[in-house]
Amino acid sequence: MDLAVFDVDGVLADVEHRRHHVSGARRDWAAFFAAAADDALLSQGAAMVRHEQGAGRLVVYLSGRPERLRAVTLSWLHDNGLPPADLVLRPDADHCPAVAFKLDRLREMASTFTIALLVDDDAQVVDAVRLHDPPLVITTVLADWQPDGARRAMRRGQRDGRT
Repeated sequence: MDLAVFDVDGVLADVEHRRHHVSGARRDWAAFFAAAADDALLSQGAAMVRHEQGAGRLVVYLSGRPERLRAVTLSWLHDNGLPPADLVLRPDADHCPAVAFKLDRLREMASTFTIALLVDDDAQVVDAVRLHDPPLVITTVLADWQPDGARRAMRRGQRDGRT
């Protein structure tokens, strides 16, 4: 069975309401993540998840969120009507850049499955996947539907190994 892999923050979850915690010189990642349960659903990403599931693909959520947010994230996915699926999160003590974390997980998945689709809002992740040799993913989509201010905050977190 083919996989369809989706990031959470910026693809499915609208983080705009909490970006102020990490947009200044003093970044409060604990407060940023504490507000994750209150994220609005990004309809474009949700529609893609439902489409891929309906097409018979196995959905996987791959997020740079820390493992300690597993229960919050699973509840949020359920409460927003997204299908149950494997949820791959970053170990709590792991602060490597998001691109390194996600590439490692995608390599693991690609050793067993064909990854038909990856949807992520981090251009570095999408570019690294597109350039990977051998190819890891058939199709990549750069999610650009999150408001720009939140995307900037998320990119900073991805570089810092926080999201």
